[in-house]
Amino acid sequence: MAEIKIIREETLSDKKYPLKYYTFQRTDSKGELLEKKNEIYFRPDAVTVLLVDKVNRKFLLTKQFRMATYLNGNPSGKLVEACAGIIDEGESPEQTAHREAEEETGYQIHNLNKVASVYTSAGGITEFQHLYTAEYDSKGQHAEGGGLEEEGEDIELVELDFDEAREKLRKAEFIDAKTIMLLQHYFLNAG
Repeated sequence: MAEIKIIREETLSDKKYPLKYYTFQRTDSKGELLEKKNEIYFRPDAVTVLLVDKVNRKFLLTKQFRMATYLNGNPSGKLVEACAGIIDEGESPEQTAHREAEEETGYQIHNLNKVASVYTSAGGITEFQHLYTAEYDSKGQHAEGGGLEEEGEDIELVELDFDEAREKLRKAEFIDAKTIMLLQHYFLNAG
């Protein structure tokens, strides 16, 4: 295993989550010492859950404004994605999946199934994503959803039947990596 020595750590921002700049040394695969610099954003770990109604062949997704996408070419800034959120302190990923599904969509979920855990941008962000699928009843009673007002969330629900979702996936209409991974997983394994 390569040895790593941190030479300097500089805090660039600490407004919500720390953004730090590191100067470090590490040995490469040939045993040579390299000096590198890297900006790291310390985001908490998170959960993404794809809500599936197998009986009625539907997915329930969310649509909300994402500033980062707007700044990088998404004209409306709105992103269609699977339900997602940060794991609160003392909470398990599974508890987060249930909480976020209810907050964002208003639906209770069941048959939570772990798909994978991934780093979505390992070059500069610490966030570790836990990916799940879960079942919901599209015809059943549910709360309003829409996210938490105190967090400034304004979430619209997007329900797609399996065929429509598969076609949008085929045409590269989804632009959220987590959602693409979960839909591909679902279609490869169940649909």
